[in-house]
Amino acid sequence: MQQSRYVRNELKYDALVLISFGGPERPEEVMTFLENVLRGRNVPRERMLEVAEHYYHFGGRSPINDHCRELIAALKEQVSLPVYWGNRNWHPMLGDTLRQMQADGVKRALAVATSAYSSYSSCRQYLDDIAGACPEGLVIDKIPPFSSHPKFIEANTDRVRPVLEKMPQARLVFTAHSIPLSMASACRYEAELVDAAGRISARLGHEEWDLVWQSRSGPPSQP
Repeated sequence: MQQSRYVRNELKYDALVLISFGGPERPEEVMTFLENVLRGRNVPRERMLEVAEHYYHFGGRSPINDHCRELIAALKEQVSLPVYWGNRNWHPMLGDTLRQMQADGVKRALAVATSAYSSYSSCRQYLDDIAGACPEGLVIDKIPPFSSHPKFIEANTDRVRPVLEKMPQARLVFTAHSIPLSMASACRYEAELVDAAGRISARLGHEEWDLVWQSRSGPPSQP
């Protein structure tokens, strides 16, 4: 089994592969998607049904796949390599994509995950997914977390600036998915979020900002 490795500049690649979380696109896909996400976690069915209601509220469709399609279209305008796409939890599934890449003659590819920050679920789990799904003979190198990259900061700043120009007295709130405190203590997830928020705010000249958490990972008893 070929192990994924972080990219080194001297390596040559045959393709890019975008890797993302995945999401349902129709109401009838929601529960199967959640079963994929929560497999092996012993989450009560009642809790899954509660989470499903959030998707049903928006017609059973997550925007994440459309965002990936838009990103792939933009990448194809910038690079000469073929661009593939595989998800962790919904179609197109990563394993199917990697097998198709091998069938197409790809030997080494560069993976870009749609997660900018460090933690198990936002970085190392993608490495595990790649290693577990990668066919023999195909090498995948993953780009490391990129929250401090100047272009990432610039892109976020460019999205916020026109809104603040309309509402200059608004307080700026950055929001991110929560993770258990036990996980947070073993990674730089929170520190990287604070750093990115501070950089964006500084570029905007906007001193009033907060970092807040959304969603919940694990049972209610887990901090």
